[in-house]
Amino acid sequence: MKTLKVLSALLTYPSDELLVAAPELKAVLAKEGILSRRDLAAVMALIDDIAVCDLFDAQERYILLFDRTRSLSLHLFEHVHGESRDRGQAMVDLIKLYEDGGYTPTTSELPDFLPLFLEYAATRKPSEAIELIGQPGHVLAALRERLAKRKSPYEAVFAALVALSKGKLDEAALAALRAEPDPEPDDLEALDAAWEEEEVTFGPAAAKADCGVDSLAAKLRQARRPAPGLEPAAGAGPRTVITTSPTSRV
Repeated sequence: MKTLKVLSALLTYPSDELLVAAPELKAVLAKEGILSRRDLAAVMALIDDIAVCDLFDAQERYILLFDRTRSLSLHLFEHVHGESRDRGQAMVDLIKLYEDGGYTPTTSELPDFLPLFLEYAATRKPSEAIELIGQPGHVLAALRERLAKRKSPYEAVFAALVALSKGKLDEAALAALRAEPDPEPDDLEALDAAWEEEEVTFGPAAAKADCGVDSLAAKLRQARRPAPGLEPAAGAGPRTVITTSPTSRV
């Protein structure tokens, strides 16, 4: 699914190469034709927006959205494990999933970086790719809503991903994500509170588990514990977390 490669590219840090590739990206989307007319138009508009934007301004916007604002982090496990130690083992398991699938990332980004995850999904057959992107569907839906609130054109990518996943969203998990803090990038005090960290350990530490697609799905359903400093509001229900087997910036 080349469309996933395009969506992956659009979520990477803006560069001269990305701006130059705009016509090619649009041609791939049009030729593959798997997005709805509405989603296609919105993604095309994002490509045009990035292409005509001053590169410095595009990079600054990206940093404010995805690097500075924790609630918009493009690291999937940020929304499920936060800084807990479970995140380390989940990283190891996701790397194993990539290796078992014959995929070798060409960047130094963490394996749960969404563009990397989408790039891997793009290497799978369509049915498996759809299943993969559907597993963190509630995370993608929450990110879409948060971007829509900010009237960001990047909402288009997440709307397309949710539509492509064709899965039924976990409403309880989505509600838990909706209850979490979503500060604006200029609210420094709130951002500092959201990014408050505790020690996190990466590397092999737990018993090995099956790292296939089903195992990843189990992790996406399993983690319901709140990340440090991000406890859901009273009555909001359990916090959703991706954890157990498989699943920063390019």
